[in-house]
Parts: sequence; structure tokens; C-alpha cells
Amino acid sequence: MKVKRKKYVAIDKLNEKVDLSLMDKTIKKYKGEEGNIIPVLQSIQEVYGYINKSAVEYVAKKLELSKSYFWEVATFYSQFKLEQRGKHIVKICQGTACHVQNSKSILNSISGNLNIQEGETTTDKLFTIESVACVGCCSLAPVMVVDGETFGKLDEKKAIKIISNMKSNDKIN
Repeated sequence: MKVKRKKYVAIDKLNEKVDLSLMDKTIKKYKGEEGNIIPVLQSIQEVYGYINKSAVEYVAKKLELSKSYFWEVATFYSQFKLEQRGKHIVKICQGTACHVQNSKSILNSISGNLNIQEGETTTDKLFTIESVACVGCCSLAPVMVVDGETFGKLDEKKAIKIISNMKSNDKIN
């Protein structure tokens, strides 16, 4: 069986400043421990929101592990994000109950409203759209989860209103 790996993308393309000292606690915890690569990558993603190139280089050096090993694991597992994601993660359920309740049209409406496709992030880094297999709220179909908050019994108009309200709140704050 051939495994399809995610495409590696240069990550620090914005030359952003990264506080690598945030990884020191993780390094101390996992130094010398066997099988540490996944929890270390999870920690990097938790701190920076994605697998940051500078953090991988820093951690790999401190743990005396190959950078390429980190990238092999990060590109194999879909849980790891290789690009910066938006402040708000919009997950649209595509499970059976949501699918038959027209969740695809909700996904298309939100994509059109934000001018991005599934898996992409808006240029202002406010929103990332993701399709998910099931969120486990079938009685509320169709469902969308934004930043951990579940919205059910949606249609295109309600979904767009939720996104618009979030945009407005971000402009105020």
C-alpha cells in the first residue's frame, strides 16, 4: 500500500518572530525519552497553532534528533497542520445526518462568504474552514463547530450570520 504524504510547505514565509523559549518546558519533559516525537509535535502545534519550522529546528537540535524525522511524522499524520491557521476554526460536519440535511451547501456558502476553499485560511488569518466526518450532534443536523462552540439546525443564512457576527466582534476587539 502506498502512503500519500501531505505536501511540505515552507512555513516561516512571513519571517515571523517565534519565541522558541516556549518549547523549553517540552524539551525538558521529553529529553531522552523514547517515542517522544508525536507528543513533541503536538506541543509545538498547541503553542504555535501549527508545526512551525523554527520550532522544529530548535527542538530537534535540543533533543538531538533529526529534523527530517520530525517532518516525516508531521507529514504522515493529518492531525498536524503545516501552515498557520486562522484565529477561528470553522468545522462543518459532513457526516451522514448533516450531509442529507444539505451541509455541503453550508460549506459552499461559508467558503463563498470568506472567499476561501475548504482547508484554506483567510488572508487576514481570521478564519480557517475544515470539513469533518462527524461531530456527534446528529440530532442538530446540519452542524458547524466554531472554536469549540456547536451551532445546529443550520441553513446557509444562519451560518453566514454566525460568521458575520464573528467578523464584527473581531473588528470591535
